[in-house]
Amino acid sequence: MASIHVRRLHARNNAPAEAGNFLSIERRISMGRMLLVVLIMSCAATYVSSLFPVYGEHYQISSLEITILFAVYAAILLPTLLVVGARGSYWGLKKVLRYSIWISIASTLLFILSTNVWMLFASRILEGIAYGAFTGVASAFLLKQTAPGKIGTALKLSGVTVNIGFGLGPAISGLIVQYLHVQPLRLPFWFLLGMLAIALAVLELLPKHEDPNARKLKISLGIPQEISMPFWSFIGLPIFTVFTLGGIVLSLIPSFVKNVLHSGNLSISGLLILLLLGGGALMQFFPWPRNPVTRMRISILALAVGSWLIVFSGETSSLALLWAGFFIQGIGAGWTFQVALRFAGQLPQPEGRPRVISAFYMCAYAGFIVPPVAVGVLTQFLNLNASLVILNSFAAMIVVYVLIYSVSFQRYYATFASRQ
Repeated sequence: MASIHVRRLHARNNAPAEAGNFLSIERRISMGRMLLVVLIMSCAATYVSSLFPVYGEHYQISSLEITILFAVYAAILLPTLLVVGARGSYWGLKKVLRYSIWISIASTLLFILSTNVWMLFASRILEGIAYGAFTGVASAFLLKQTAPGKIGTALKLSGVTVNIGFGLGPAISGLIVQYLHVQPLRLPFWFLLGMLAIALAVLELLPKHEDPNARKLKISLGIPQEISMPFWSFIGLPIFTVFTLGGIVLSLIPSFVKNVLHSGNLSISGLLILLLLGGGALMQFFPWPRNPVTRMRISILALAVGSWLIVFSGETSSLALLWAGFFIQGIGAGWTFQVALRFAGQLPQPEGRPRVISAFYMCAYAGFIVPPVAVGVLTQFLNLNASLVILNSFAAMIVVYVLIYSVSFQRYYATFASRQ
């Protein structure tokens, strides 16, 4: 009898620990599922990039129209992100994510059914709405699936997943168009449709974790006053620069493939994008340097150096410069994205974190609008090379400012870390 009593007492004492372990495993599974949804939606966001040459040839679209088609997505995404970032918790995070996937499905169906140019623009607009709404709440919903002690890990994995997804999208569509010679304007999107169906099914497996006290917040960027200067100078500007320089490279990749690699293979453009974005994402797991401020200094400098090497490779038709530029810019982009997102999730109070992360993505996608618009305007007066030099010089000035500001930010961050 005594031994039975001891066993019962032992089981009773271990019950909370076992329940905690079960909850921890459940949280990890939920976080993994949400990251899969993020991966698929990020693929969808850039999926059409490899197909622009095909659409240009099929519909006889001018370079200006392709530029607008590229930019309209980001132009629609920004206000959507702003609105949903402020109201997403009030509407219900999971509900917004569900609707965003359905809108992405509608965009994909419109691409499949498209027979003229206006349908392409409508598809891009829908995709801008879909990913803007998704981005506005995805990080907040991911953090709700994450154990309190794993917030930093979740943010890191989220950044890696987004970057890999951005690279996988054009890689998959480019491979399909190049090697499966069946309905090149439609078959790639049937694959995407299947991926989005998986994302929708996985999302439904996740718990809601809604906040019953969520309020309808004022629509604004919502950066708390106490972190305003650090945010704009050491989070907003660096991630803006990442997407600006990335947008320049993405817009130049087709010409690089033609003039530097001397190839008309459509899959190469997508694979180069995967190399740039996916390689940079995987470099985020490289442990050195551990100090985030030092890591940002190195990464923002690498970003600028890599971008100049890529531009010069296009002018000199140098394959060595091209690969070196992709490697260096990939590291810079991956590390800058990682550190900026870490600070966006770490510096604000927990209640302000979702809106600050939304502002982080606002700054990022604002950078995506700059290259096509600026190049389109500048090339009316200058040649392409001169236009790219001006844009890279603009980015270089931002890099210099960030490096100078990093001295005062390091003091601010040391004080902040000592209070945690």
